[in-house]
Amino acid sequence: MSPPADDGVAFQPTPRSRVRRRPQRARYDEATVFALLDAGVMAHVGYVIDGQPFVTPTAYWREGRRLYWHGAAASRMLRTLAGGTPVCVTVSFLDGFVVGRSGFIHSLNYRSVMAFGRAHAVEDAATKRRAMDAFIDRLYAGRSVKLRPATDGELAQTSLVEMEIEEASAKVRETGVADLPADAGWAAWCGVFPVETRIGTPRPEPDMGLGGSPTPDLAPYRDGVRLDAALGEAAVRAQAFPSPHSA
Repeated sequence: MSPPADDGVAFQPTPRSRVRRRPQRARYDEATVFALLDAGVMAHVGYVIDGQPFVTPTAYWREGRRLYWHGAAASRMLRTLAGGTPVCVTVSFLDGFVVGRSGFIHSLNYRSVMAFGRAHAVEDAATKRRAMDAFIDRLYAGRSVKLRPATDGELAQTSLVEMEIEEASAKVRETGVADLPADAGWAAWCGVFPVETRIGTPRPEPDMGLGGSPTPDLAPYRDGVRLDAALGEAAVRAQAFPSPHSA
C-alpha cells in the first residue's frame, strides 16, 4: 500500500511516539495515519491498572482526531479508562511474509499505527446515542436510520469511550527481499508471499429482514473485496453521507 499524498498536516513526534527502529519506515502525517486507521476496525488498547499492564482488543471508529470504542457498562477496561487514563491504541495489518536466503533476512510486510492520548467516558445520553449511530454509519453509510433505535436501557448497558489523538506514528514495510553478501551462492527460494483478508460471499439470515441481495448501504462489502479496501471505501462513504446524527 502506497501512502496517500501528504496533506501537510502532521503529528509532531516526541520520545513517546518517535519511531527509533527503522525510522525510514515512519510516517507522521495525518493522511497516512488516518488512512490506516480507516482501513481497520479492530484495535488493541494498552493501559495499566495498579501497575499491571493490560492490552484489550476492541472495535473502534474515528471522527477527525478522535477515536471511539465501546463495550458493556460492566467492563473493567471501560470503567478504568473513563477518567482520563493514558492509553496507547494500536492497529496493524499483516501484508506479506518475506523470505530470504538467510534467517536474518526473513521479515514481514506490514502497516501499523500507534496512537496516544487520554481516554474519557461519554456520559451524556444524547451524545452517546449520536456516537453509536455514527459507528453504524461509519461502517454502513445511511444504515442507522433504517434500524430500530436503541432503547434507553440498551444505552445504559453500553459504555462509550473517546480519545483525542495527541500523538501518532505509522510504520510501513512494503518492500521485497533484502540480500547480504554472505547469502551469495545459497540456493534457497526467496520472495514474498502476499497476505490479504477478503470479504466472503454474503449469507442472508433465513426468515429475518429483507433477505435477497445486500442493500446499498452494504455496498463496500462485495464478495472478494479486500477487507481494508472495503473499510476504506466505507469511511469515504460515511464522510460524504449527510448523517442526521452529526453533532
